[in-house]
Amino acid sequence: MIPTPHIELENKDLIAKTVLMPGDPLRAKYIADTFLTKVEKINDVRNMWGYTGYFGKKKVTVMGSGMGMPSIGIYSYELFEFYGVENIIRIGSCGAYSPDLNIYDVVLVKDAYSESSYAKTMGVSSRKILPANKSLNNKIIRASEKLNIKLHVSTVHSSDVFYRLKHDEFKDIHQKYGADAVEMESFALFANAKALGKKAACLLTVSDSLVTHEKTSSMERQEAFTKMMEVALNSL
Repeated sequence: MIPTPHIELENKDLIAKTVLMPGDPLRAKYIADTFLTKVEKINDVRNMWGYTGYFGKKKVTVMGSGMGMPSIGIYSYELFEFYGVENIIRIGSCGAYSPDLNIYDVVLVKDAYSESSYAKTMGVSSRKILPANKSLNNKIIRASEKLNIKLHVSTVHSSDVFYRLKHDEFKDIHQKYGADAVEMESFALFANAKALGKKAACLLTVSDSLVTHEKTSSMERQEAFTKMMEVALNSL
């Protein structure tokens, strides 16, 4: 089924085996413009931009996923199942639940806790915690050590809800599940990887803190999270 309903590319060879997947398609464009050479645009359906290029000698695709589990669930599934992608590294933002995390800290997701029914509905697992791929995480850790960029290896909370009526509920989740931060996509990505026998990982930059109420701007989230981008690219 190529092209798919959401990716217009007919030649799957133009998509690399490893895809870096930010939520924001503008962040995908920024990465392609800043770090890659020989760049070719491979998708603009719904303005969900994707680009393939080279980081050094390594071929890589970077493509937006949109916000939330249904969105990354669609794009990651189509990339895994129909375009021959083997590895997806989500590179996104997160909110800190832990006082030990500061703005701009980089978090490597060990596993993701979620109340979501995504994995169960898909028929993959009824578990509420799904792990990242260990071998992919080890490559990311080695890249961070080479670059001397500190990683916080943590459990995160993948939430279906951005605005919660109970504003301090994060304290209970942090305490009960050890989730140091919150985002909205990795649980579905890990479920798709598990379903299709692929590899998935997630690198996050702290964009705001539910503890201190600090936050970054939309432009900073788009262009200033370069440490995370460099670690992901060098893990190739």
